[in-house]
This record gives sequence, C-alpha cells and structure tokens, in this order.
Amino acid sequence: MKLNYKRTLLVGLAFLSISAFWQMYDSIVPLILQGTFHLNESLIGAIMAADNVLAVFLLPLIGTLSDKVDTPLGKRTPFIIGGTAAAVLLMMLLPRAAAAGNLAMFVVALGLTLIAMASYRSPAVALMPDLTPKPLRSSANAVINLMGAVGGVIALAMIRFLVPAGENPSYDVIFTGVAVLMVLSVVVLVMTIREKPLAAQIAREYPDEAPAPAAQDGTPAPLAPDVMRSLRLILVSIFLWFTAYNAVTTAFSRYAVTVWKMEGGGFASCLMVATVAAIISYIPIGAIASRIGRKKTILAGLVMMLISYSAVFFYPTYNFTANFFFALIGCGWAAVGVNSLPMVVEMSRGSEIGKYTGLYYTFSMTAQIFTPIISGLLLQYVSYGTLFPYAIFFTCCAILTMSQVRHGDSKPIPKKRALENFDVDD
Repeated sequence: MKLNYKRTLLVGLAFLSISAFWQMYDSIVPLILQGTFHLNESLIGAIMAADNVLAVFLLPLIGTLSDKVDTPLGKRTPFIIGGTAAAVLLMMLLPRAAAAGNLAMFVVALGLTLIAMASYRSPAVALMPDLTPKPLRSSANAVINLMGAVGGVIALAMIRFLVPAGENPSYDVIFTGVAVLMVLSVVVLVMTIREKPLAAQIAREYPDEAPAPAAQDGTPAPLAPDVMRSLRLILVSIFLWFTAYNAVTTAFSRYAVTVWKMEGGGFASCLMVATVAAIISYIPIGAIASRIGRKKTILAGLVMMLISYSAVFFYPTYNFTANFFFALIGCGWAAVGVNSLPMVVEMSRGSEIGKYTGLYYTFSMTAQIFTPIISGLLLQYVSYGTLFPYAIFFTCCAILTMSQVRHGDSKPIPKKRALENFDVDD
C-alpha cells in the first residue's frame, strides 16, 4: 500500500486556498476596521470573532449535509466549487466598501463572505479521508498541512509586496491576488480529481473497519473514567493554547503598526518567518514524536512558544533578531498542531472519529471566539503591551493542563517515510 502523493497534493489545493484566505483575513481586515473605519479594539475583536461563531454552528451542519449529498461530482466537490465561487465574489466587495468608507456595506459583505467560506470548509477537509485509505491518512494529513502552510506563505508574500505603505492604503490588489489564487487552486483541483469514481475505488479496495463495540441500546460504550479525564484535559488544553496563539495572530498586524511603527505590509515578514519555519519543521517533528511521544512533543512546542512570546515582549521596536523567535513560534505551533488532533482521535472508537474531530474543532473555534474579544478589551483599555503577557499566561495554563493528560499518547511504529509519522494510525 503506497500513498499517491500527487493526488494528495492536488486534494490539498482546497486547503491551500482556504488557508490563503484566512491569512489575509486575519492580517488585513483588522487594519481596515481600525485604519479606515476607526473602530475601537473591542468592536474589532468582536467582528474578528464572528467567523468562529459561524464556524461552531455551520461547520458541523455543512459537514453532515455533505455526507448525505450524492451528485455526479461527488459529495464534497459541489460544496467546494459553490463555496469558493461565492466567497470570491463577495470578498471583492470588501476593498470597495473600504474605499467608499461604507461601514454598513463592509459588514454585510464580510458576513456573507464568512458564510460562504464556512459553506465549504468542512467538505474540503473531509475530501482527504474520503480519497485516502485509512492506513495512509497519517502521511496524507501531513501533506495537507504542508499545502495549507504554503497557502499561508503565499498570502503573506502577497501582503508583503502588494500592500502599499501609507496611512490608509488601497487593498484592492491584495484581495484580487488572493481571489485569483483561490480560483486557480479549485479549478486545478476539479480538473484533476474526480471525486466520485475515486471514492468508489477506495471503498471497494479498502472497506471500512468494524464499528466500535456498542452498549445494549445501540450507542457506543462510554469511555473509561481515566480516559474521559484525559480527553477533557486535552480539550481544555486545546482551548488554552488557541486562546494564546490566536490573540497574537489576530492582533499582531496592529501591534506592529502601533508599537513597532512598521508601515505597509512590513509586519507580514515576521508572520512569514513563523509559517516557513513551521513548514520546514513538520517532517522532523513527526520523526521526533514517533520517538518521544506526542505529549512530550506538544509540551516542548508549548515551551518554545512560551520562550518566544516572552522574548518578543521585550523588543521596543522591530529588530531583525526578532525573526529567530518568530521562527521558534512557528516550530512550536507545528509541534502542537501536528500531534494534538491525533491524540484526541486516538481516544475515540472507529465509529466516532467524526464526533471526536468535531470536539477538537468545537474547543479550538470557541477559543477563537473568546480571545479576540478579551484580548481586544485589554488592547483598548490597558495597552498594546498586554498582548504578549496575555499569550504567556494562557500558554502557561496550557502547559499545566497538558501535563496531566495520560492517554492518547501511543508511540507509532517508525515509518519508512517521515511524512507517515504525522497523524494517528487508523
């Protein structure tokens, strides 16, 4: 059994396009809300949390709906095509609303854009396991993560070179660039990946494993108390480290402009360093986790992020040496992200993998609703200097709760290919 890397890379184009959009969204939309519409930090935080509120409700609903759909294009592809088309058309209204100074138009267009993005996010993520045999999903998941990171880097590069300097620059070019990238990615995906026949082939060659043992009423047997405790602790840990990390990624563009006095898209250089470092570290982190275990790898990643947040806090202005700590943040976040979902899924039974994946995203999305609002209040009513201490506090809390997790840390047998160390064996 051998992973089809070319096919997996092509499937990952959907995730690449999604990641490119969210990188631009997190970086540019706060600048428009602040620089063009002069909103306070609390309102900016609330608006930036809106996508996660929608995601908590829409992602499970759309994912379940796509499970039940049967079209000539397959179950997921229609959602990917329709969602991308709607998102691209709607997002192009945002720079026009900003140029016109029309806040009402901007907010409505933003809300519709976020709904469009949510309409195909779950189907896009589900496409990989649909088209990948269970024993190969570990290496496939690593490829998908790499594709997402590449999408983020491309978006950051566009921001760096396409956003002009100035007090209130035009954002038409950067929105157009990301829109073109999204369209091209999905066009190539649809032209090269025939979802329905491929899914049928996988189903014939690799039938599903038997479902988990069930109780007398037909529901899965409950988890043992110690396993349930570990599950709760890791879900709380997920909430805590997303609270820390998302505060930094959401507010850093404003922090760089306000505290470090950076102009234009210069702040994107720091974020790009972190993303490139994550890409480079994926494969080594997978190999390390196979040797020392996922829990220790996650804790090491959290410590790297804690050190980096603490160091960057003491930079009064941007200095090139700060890039080292942003690279360390990228490596630490990769260590956390590569291993946390597999730990959650490993506590599940075969018939409940979707449910436990949903739990993972519920806690991560809830954190991303909570943190822009709370960190935004601190930025507005205290100072921008609270950003990194805020991240430090929640990272320390995550280290404490994660250290108490006792399950989900099986050490997979080393694989012939390093990519196969990334995810849980099904």
